Amino acid sequence: MSFFTDLSHQYIDGEWRVGRGSWDVIDFNPYNGEKLAAVTAATGVEVDEAYQAAARAQPGWAAAGPHARRDILERARSALVGLREETAEAMIAELGATRAKAYYEIDLAAEFLRHAAGVAVMPDGELLPALTPGKENRVYREPAGVVTVISPFNYPLLVTLKSVAPALALGNAVLVKPNQNTPIVGGGLVARIFELAGLPAGVLNVLVTDIAEIGDDLIEHPVPKVISFSGSDRIGRHVAAVAARALKRTVLQLSGNGAFVALGDLTGAALDQAVDAAVFSRYVYQGQVCMAANRILVDRALEPGFSARFTERVAALRTGDPADPATQLGPVIDSFHAEALTALVDEALAEGATPLLHGRTVGNLVEPTILTGLSPHSPLLRQEIFGPVALLVPFDGDEEGLRLTNDTPYGLSSAVHTGDAERGVAFARRVEAGMIHVNGTTMEDDPMAAFGGVKRSGIGRLNGAASVDAFTTQRWISVQHGPATYEL
Repeated sequence: MSFFTDLSHQYIDGEWRVGRGSWDVIDFNPYNGEKLAAVTAATGVEVDEAYQAAARAQPGWAAAGPHARRDILERARSALVGLREETAEAMIAELGATRAKAYYEIDLAAEFLRHAAGVAVMPDGELLPALTPGKENRVYREPAGVVTVISPFNYPLLVTLKSVAPALALGNAVLVKPNQNTPIVGGGLVARIFELAGLPAGVLNVLVTDIAEIGDDLIEHPVPKVISFSGSDRIGRHVAAVAARALKRTVLQLSGNGAFVALGDLTGAALDQAVDAAVFSRYVYQGQVCMAANRILVDRALEPGFSARFTERVAALRTGDPADPATQLGPVIDSFHAEALTALVDEALAEGATPLLHGRTVGNLVEPTILTGLSPHSPLLRQEIFGPVALLVPFDGDEEGLRLTNDTPYGLSSAVHTGDAERGVAFARRVEAGMIHVNGTTMEDDPMAAFGGVKRSGIGRLNGAASVDAFTTQRWISVQHGPATYEL
């Protein structure tokens, strides 16, 4: 199967269609500029058709029962595993991902499908004690209805399935709008694996389009009850505002400005491990990850040795063709991002930052940069940097390290390294973030653990029980057994 030929269409009500738009979404290889696919944009007409198909299909899908839904999810996982090599090649071409990154995303996505299959057969109700004698309180979990999933370019398959898989498992129908930079891996591929699994027509629909074509139709349309959005906080705030006008539920996974913190008791192998984890936390997928560690905070007692090792490791990273097995950093997603990163570094240097490493930008290839000596008031320390630029900041003692960690409007993912795990937990409990990892990386994900941020990093959680809350609604039904007394 040729992904870029077969999957470059809209997927509505079980059919692959050409959009009605007057222009095409062009899918480019970010490394060499090759045109991979052209998808004629969906219009508001297709938005309505997709939502109406989902609304028609959802009751039957919910009524099919948990075991039937589980079987579909298990078959979808098998389909993805069977397409592992083709999917990896597509990710290398479409995302600029290295093969290691592609395999990581595919394999974790398969685990999320496996977990969602289990979610399908979880208990869907409970009995609660009642104040009134003879009364029985039953609380049933029902599907929310139709769920809209708007996904990003950086982990398009994984992030899409983090919402799609549990939403389907719980009896919802879903409409997916992938990012315009990854319409195949984030959209068409998702439709194909569920098509291969035998998902009934209309239960999953995929639209490739742009706000310039459809405006806010995806959110304002009366059919969807839940909007699951992953992307920048700027767009996330707009999604939240539009959804709020119709009292729609939102799950927002937004920008980050994570800190990787090295406490002063690190020595020997633990220090080496911290350096390795910091390099991974900042530079995986060229740093284009909301969970990436923008800021590397190091106790001043460790700073000389840590900085030297960190700089040596980063300088050895190879930037180039992601199809080359020796490449560790591929291109950023497009020229806009490459130019913005270059301007950001130039501005920091003009303001007095010191480059421990200053990478070049050649086309969409942005070599890694490490900056230190930033002013404490630098806006760069408080914004998301979506690329291979690390800010190294020394601090004096745990309290100052904590203050710097929390000195940001974001709160998604952070990490703290220490020779004493309980010291790390005590520190982590005071970090203003949704996810804090002791002696790990900032880049952790697990189907069972609640995933999400605080402050401007989002609202709501995904994974595990959190996904059940996100994609179901509770219905209280009470039953009075025997006579009751009513006094006016």
